[in-house]
Amino acid sequence: MIIVMNRDVTDEQIGAVVKRLKDAGLEANISRGIERTVIGAIGDERPLTEEMFTPLPGVESAMHIVKQYKIVSRESHPQNTVIDVSGIPVGGKQIQIIAGPCSVETQEQMDLSAKFVHEAGCRLMRGGAFKPRTSPYTFQGKGVEGLDMFRRAASKYKLPIVTELMDIRMLDTFLEQDVDVIQIGTRNMQNFDLLKEVGRINKPVILKRGMSATISEWLMAAEYIAAGGNHNIIFCERGIRTFETYYRNVLDVTAIPVLKKETHLPVIVDPSHAGGKAWMVAALSQAAVAAGADGLLVEMHPNPVDAWCDADQALTPVELKKLMGTLDAIAKAVGRTL
Repeated sequence: MIIVMNRDVTDEQIGAVVKRLKDAGLEANISRGIERTVIGAIGDERPLTEEMFTPLPGVESAMHIVKQYKIVSRESHPQNTVIDVSGIPVGGKQIQIIAGPCSVETQEQMDLSAKFVHEAGCRLMRGGAFKPRTSPYTFQGKGVEGLDMFRRAASKYKLPIVTELMDIRMLDTFLEQDVDVIQIGTRNMQNFDLLKEVGRINKPVILKRGMSATISEWLMAAEYIAAGGNHNIIFCERGIRTFETYYRNVLDVTAIPVLKKETHLPVIVDPSHAGGKAWMVAALSQAAVAAGADGLLVEMHPNPVDAWCDADQALTPVELKKLMGTLDAIAKAVGRTL
């Protein structure tokens, strides 16, 4: 950390800053310039906050020079991490497409979904048993019954399941159902109690980006999970909220190479929630794979017009299979496989 002092700072004020650093277990390097005096913290600065110094007399500003996220940073782990999801690698050379309906509706719907996901060549399946909805009057998911239906359908094709956890109180149920990947949704990205709880278990976690979250905030949210001991974290870019209203969210493709630079953990993309329209999904998926994404989270419904949730953005089984063929060509062009 660097603490910049005011132009007319006194020796007493400098001494107060140095004392606070030493009380925190760090040493201080004082650099007196013509315009400003700068005090540098020597040691592990991560426990420090700017607020520890900015209220002190004579302090103009304080700033970190070391990233606050330690475990998830590439500095701490230069090599890419590959996460094992029931024998399927996420984050390696092979790109994973996770497909399935937005929500679990009926056993027949899930059985058909699993069949089409398998036939398209996808190795993992998504589906929402608990649904966070903007309106309290819209379909909220089938709950535990939905988890049962999901597991029965996916098991026929040995597809690991990905589903969203919204409530700490349901974590034991998710573990009993042996959910393969727990998804933390956009609205819960900074639900720190929930992040701490999934940090205590040994399950892969997909952490979606908050709709207005910065990259730093997203990385720090992941650090909450990692600090609990669970390092099996997968970042999921799903579009951010901006002034634009033509489409549902703005897919931040830039986030993919940025995260690849900042963290060793896998990065996937949800093109369905980004565009909000099925006709956009293919183009956004292709862009994500070309930009280096390790996988996609794609919505597919056996009959989208009958979907109980997000019907506009769900692909048909035929569209999913066609997309897989296009993505295979792009993956090969960037030196990867599908």
